[in-house]
Amino acid sequence: MRDPGRRRASPAREKLLASAARLFYADGVAATGIDRIISDAGVAKMSLYNNFSSKDDLVLAYIEARHQEWLELWAARTRAARTAAEEVLAVFDAYLDHASAAYDHGFRGCGLLNAAAELPVDAPGREAVRRHKEQVETILADALAKLTDPPTAARTAEHCAFLLEGAMSRAGLEGSPERLERARELAAGLLDAL
Repeated sequence: MRDPGRRRASPAREKLLASAARLFYADGVAATGIDRIISDAGVAKMSLYNNFSSKDDLVLAYIEARHQEWLELWAARTRAARTAAEEVLAVFDAYLDHASAAYDHGFRGCGLLNAAAELPVDAPGREAVRRHKEQVETILADALAKLTDPPTAARTAEHCAFLLEGAMSRAGLEGSPERLERARELAAGLLDAL
């Protein structure tokens, strides 16, 4: 993923990105027009084009910001972990933290997957989401490698990633993080069996 701070953050850029994040998550990428984002952000139309080359560029910035947001939640949870098992569960806790954020129109699941589902196969945003999901699985594998041999760590990381994604999908449909809590419990059981 490119560094979201690569461009100098202007107040208009931050307002546009915050509005886009709220609206994309609540209503979807395709249903959210540029004019609506500009109006919600309270900035001039030229501000959009001074900060983003296109709506696709704004969508990619939104995805990268969500990724960075999750990484920060995960890092905070990892700092509190005392064992390798707690490092694995910190990934689940970061997903729970993200799910527990106050959303204007309720919890709708993974904002990254929601956006990716609306994008064409070759869109840079879809590629950014794929890299995020791969990074999460790598984080899991690295923590698991402290508990078991590399092949078992890789298999268990994949299993945990599937637990996370399935739970996130169901949690989004149900509008509640309870499925993520259950996924965390299942992951703890996997760790106990190692």
